Amino acid sequence: MAIHVEGIVAIVIFYVLILFVGIWAAWKNKSSGVGVDQSERIMVGGRDIGLFVGGFTMTATWVGGGYINGTAEYVYLPDYGLAWAQAPFGYALSLVVGGLFFAKPMRSRGYVTMLDPFQQLYGKRMGGLLFIPALMGEIFWSAAILSALGATLSVIVDININMSVVISAMIAIFYTLVGGLYSVAYTDVVQLFCIFLGLWISVPFALSNPAVSDITITAKEVIYQSPWLGKIEPEDKWLWADNFCLLMLGGIPWQVYFQRVLSASSATYAQVLSFLAAFGCLVMAVPSVLIGAIGASTDWNQTSYGSLAPKDKDQSDMILPIVLQHLCPPYISFFGLGAVSAAVMSSADSSILSASSMFARNIYQLAFRQSASDREIVWVMRFTIFVFGALATAMALLTGSVYGLWYLSSDLVYVIIFPQLLSVLFVKGTNTYGSVAGYIFGLLLRIGGGEPYLKLPPFIYYPGWVTQERIHHVTGDVEHFIQQRFPFKTMSMLASFLANVAFSYLTKYLFESGTWSHKYDFLDAVVSKHSQEIMDKATLVSNQDNIILSEMAPVKQVLGASLAGTFINTEALSDDGESSPEAFHNEN
Repeated sequence: MAIHVEGIVAIVIFYVLILFVGIWAAWKNKSSGVGVDQSERIMVGGRDIGLFVGGFTMTATWVGGGYINGTAEYVYLPDYGLAWAQAPFGYALSLVVGGLFFAKPMRSRGYVTMLDPFQQLYGKRMGGLLFIPALMGEIFWSAAILSALGATLSVIVDININMSVVISAMIAIFYTLVGGLYSVAYTDVVQLFCIFLGLWISVPFALSNPAVSDITITAKEVIYQSPWLGKIEPEDKWLWADNFCLLMLGGIPWQVYFQRVLSASSATYAQVLSFLAAFGCLVMAVPSVLIGAIGASTDWNQTSYGSLAPKDKDQSDMILPIVLQHLCPPYISFFGLGAVSAAVMSSADSSILSASSMFARNIYQLAFRQSASDREIVWVMRFTIFVFGALATAMALLTGSVYGLWYLSSDLVYVIIFPQLLSVLFVKGTNTYGSVAGYIFGLLLRIGGGEPYLKLPPFIYYPGWVTQERIHHVTGDVEHFIQQRFPFKTMSMLASFLANVAFSYLTKYLFESGTWSHKYDFLDAVVSKHSQEIMDKATLVSNQDNIILSEMAPVKQVLGASLAGTFINTEALSDDGESSPEAFHNEN
């Protein structure tokens, strides 16, 4: 395949557009958020993201390269089809649930990152433990996005794919370094516009290609492969439900989502933006579904692609760029592919920013350097943006299925962080001991089920497990793996939640009844509620007027004015009594 000059020109144009918008956003908003530290402005903007930009950037929480490529891939795959392309409805419902129950309490308390309530209630060490699955989720997600970019570029031009992914990641990292959340938000507007326009322009041309059969017929009848609507076999219904719950509930406890929630101008706006984004997720999935259906309805022997279908070359994950390249006129395919590749590149920025925000604030500042200046935090953020971006890029060059990375990145977040978030926001009386127990239970039960994408064998065989085989068409290799048909991911999440509640109340009873000596409360989670471990949260926002712990009277467990100022945006709150998880947990 020769190098396509038009394709390179299209990519350069769209990349320059994204880069220009990112730098322009940083310049335009450099004076926004007056009175807000620069580090906080990078993380959540000036908390003044409006409805228009906010709606686009909230939608872009999930709609990116992995979303559009993965949806088309699963619609195309013969053994799956539309029935198994769960991401559009799963992530749309996650935004609805997040808007109904999580956006308002998180935004109204003025947090800066998703980990803030955990550190406020459970202490800095537990916050550090919860950072691990949160970081892994963001890195896996970024890697999936960049992997999709590599697949797209490999279709457009015959150039070094590794180099193209690295260059794309460097562009995203650069404008994220310059503008923080403002650059992320404004490039999201361009990103979604590019995806929408690029794909919808291409779909009519692909549908009218002589090699493509009527997709309404191939939806139900076998023409070139199994019907693209797909079906759920009775023995797979629990597996399907498990994966759907993972997307719907596991899509909530992500910093990329709460980054947008916490940057909204009010708690109500945060809810409205979530609902708008849910609708946007469904709308943006339509062209991907159609392209997957077109791929399943194509006689590839009549195209420039070759006699073998993409599924027979193990290229199902690239079905979207393949359809654009081989079923559309050159000028249309270059426009569509250029727009999509630019959009993919720009969607990696928010995950990298999210990971660096959590590290700089919840790990570096709160766990190690509580007296760090704002300038120091900003430089730590810039350094970690580069490091995490490089890590995600390295992983992107060693990937399998886009959807595989997608599910993998959600697993640990779903099983470990979601039940912890439920507990810290809505369950009265949980403490650090319960949090640790829930963490361990969820981790062991999930890892015990194995992970085929990591070639990790299970050591817990749940009911209904079967041995499956996967054939690699190019090499002819046959791979055997264990498939757990029991909904063990959701079961692990529920077990983690119940363990948190049960162990919290058990330790509370044992210490307060005198069964266990107070000296064994080594986490200061029950007896010494206002010890330094917990009261370090007083420095979570203000670095200049840190409270001297010896001046705090350990009497009534009520949120003090100084601590309230730490977490509360007073302009957004009307009821100080509900300003902290402790207001819920320590009413007795």
